[in-house]
Amino acid sequence: MSTLTSPTPIVIKVGGKFFEQLNIADSGSQKLLSAIALLQKQDRMVVLVHGGGDQVQSLMKALNRPSLKHNGLRVTPPQDMPIVTGVLAGDLNKSLVAQMKALAIHAVGISLADGDIADCKQKDTVLGSVGTPIGGDINLLTTLLNAGIVPVIASIGADQHSNLFNVNADHAAIHVAKILNAELYFFSDVPGVLNAEKQLVPILDKMLAKQMIEADVITDGMVVKVQASQEAANRLGKQITIASWDNAKALLIDEQKLGTAVLPTLSNATHS
Repeated sequence: MSTLTSPTPIVIKVGGKFFEQLNIADSGSQKLLSAIALLQKQDRMVVLVHGGGDQVQSLMKALNRPSLKHNGLRVTPPQDMPIVTGVLAGDLNKSLVAQMKALAIHAVGISLADGDIADCKQKDTVLGSVGTPIGGDINLLTTLLNAGIVPVIASIGADQHSNLFNVNADHAAIHVAKILNAELYFFSDVPGVLNAEKQLVPILDKMLAKQMIEADVITDGMVVKVQASQEAANRLGKQITIASWDNAKALLIDEQKLGTAVLPTLSNATHS
């Protein structure tokens, strides 16, 4: 198994909103990519993991394909996987690599299925071709990172029986961060978790998160984001960060705080 030649890598996860402003000058998306370009020049190792559910749904609607859910979770029928794969691992992945090329970022577009980054299993038969990443091989990622290349990973996985799966992008990023023992950042269009006074909460532990959710301070989509972040922190045994891509330049300064640090529960934390 190959090993990394530089300090702890950074795994950055972005979702569908990132692509909405990808071609807009001075947008949050461009600011994040500019930060990645500078990190690469500093010989920092960066992995970019992306989803794109909104773009998948837009194409499904245009093709008159039904949008199905089960207990709030999106269903991906096997017959829709060519569409899902084409959007995520095709159009979005290569559009992102092209934008990075324009910023002189050395990047390679891949998916979880490539190089055995993840073995996937079906999450639930009711959900169709929705997968969960399990075991993984870091050799492809370490080879790319050691060569100074940014892997751009679409959340499409495969199992040992040639089945493709649509993987939740948060879970994909957690998996990649875990096998690389990397720092994990969830970037979006929000600066982090805000309190009742709309001020940034710099550190969020399990107790505070529970209190803020019960008090309806954390609501709607942020509840999902916080819960995903808590899951990530617990699985990795280290803090992860929720931040805005508008503030991505803070990644370049070790001492500068960025967004909200979500802490793991003490029973799951590991000493690094």
